[in-house]
Amino acid sequence: MASPGGASSGSTQPRNSASEDLQAVMDQKKRRRMISNRESARRSRLRKQKHLDDLMAQVTQLMGEKERLLATVSLTNQECAAVEAENSVLRAQAMELSHRLQSLSEILSFLSNFSNGDGNTSFPNSNSNSWNFTCNMSQPILASAESVFYY
Repeated sequence: MASPGGASSGSTQPRNSASEDLQAVMDQKKRRRMISNRESARRSRLRKQKHLDDLMAQVTQLMGEKERLLATVSLTNQECAAVEAENSVLRAQAMELSHRLQSLSEILSFLSNFSNGDGNTSFPNSNSNSWNFTCNMSQPILASAESVFYY
């Protein structure tokens, strides 16, 4: 006949086996979860690294674009300064020409007051044979940097 100890040991065998099976299943799930977590962490690190690499590439590209834009701005500023200087010289030349024109108009007005009908000019109380009013129109009009700042 079966002894109570034997029966109890036989009944504990299945319980230990079920308990061991349950423990084995839980350990297997735990291992799968650990592997899954490691793989997920690895993918996360790869995504972070790729994002960081993309940002570094963007920084490099933007720095290059910044350098190109700075060079363009510098060149544009130089060209603007050159145009402003040229405009100043042209304004000075225009003023000089305006003064010459005004002087010539005054001379012509003066001469027309003393002109007789035949085109000859006679001046009252003139002891010389003729007055020689010559204007050298081939003389270049010059404007210096000093004269530019007076206008």
